[in-house]
Amino acid sequence: MRDVITIGDAMIAMVPQQKGPIIFCNTFDRKVGGAELNVAIGCARLGLNAGWISRLGNDDFGKYIIKVARGEGIDTSEVKLVDGYPTSVYFREVLADGSSRSFYYREKSPTSTMKAADLSEEYFRSAKVLHITGVFPSISINNREIILEAVKLAKKNKLIISFDPNIRLKMWTKEEATDYINQILTYVDILLIGDEEIGILLGEISIEEAIKTFHKKGIEKVIVKKGAKGAVGSDGVNVYEVAAIKPKALVDTVGAGDGFAAGFLTAMLKGESLENCVKFANAVGSLVVGVEGDNEGLPYYEDVLEHLGQLKKIER
Repeated sequence: MRDVITIGDAMIAMVPQQKGPIIFCNTFDRKVGGAELNVAIGCARLGLNAGWISRLGNDDFGKYIIKVARGEGIDTSEVKLVDGYPTSVYFREVLADGSSRSFYYREKSPTSTMKAADLSEEYFRSAKVLHITGVFPSISINNREIILEAVKLAKKNKLIISFDPNIRLKMWTKEEATDYINQILTYVDILLIGDEEIGILLGEISIEEAIKTFHKKGIEKVIVKKGAKGAVGSDGVNVYEVAAIKPKALVDTVGAGDGFAAGFLTAMLKGESLENCVKFANAVGSLVVGVEGDNEGLPYYEDVLEHLGQLKKIER
């Protein structure tokens, strides 16, 4: 049985070898990116059995992404290679202060060939958690139909549904995001939301009021990520304010939220308390920001325990 399954596209990430405006960057390293794939990689490195549902181009880039996913121990039996649709690519710009921008080339995405009816109920039946984000549905209406069917299948087969809104207003309007996410929230068991996203979904209200509002929608666990200020976790009865864990270095913030999700789900499936789940997730996120790249900084389980001071320093 798979611990966690997720659905989303993946892309070749072209990462500049030097910092500065992309117009002056001449050389790039080829890597792999994608929010949902990042979470699957994070879960696998932390010891979970992870599966990923997607479509890729039947080209060398698509084959490379599958090779990377399989190398991480991720089940790719529901990833198909599609003829005539090139694997998506994006270029990153990384400035000296660590901030970044992304430039996407995902027209005619292979995932556009995927339909809601393609989802295998048997694949859902053999999993414990479905983790989804707001990135995949923001790309197209077709993807929104896929995710809506996915949460229905997950609910029918008694999976825990974890959701990270990961709202990117470059991808869809505030109105589109709000309308669709409110549909999804009625199925969600675990909400992993950034504090800045609360204002987009609920307007200018306090974190405390937002948590109450989300619980009223039927969400069992609400976790609000506050970046360097830590995170708040609530189960509707107890609210835990969990301090951030100082990173060893602050190099690149990309992928920190994906690492947080992987950390939270790992600790939860290991039976940890909500407070400890948030603490473990904070630790994973703080390790991710110390390494440049979408998923290169995602740690292994022992690395997190060491970072938390629960394990003797590992000899390298």
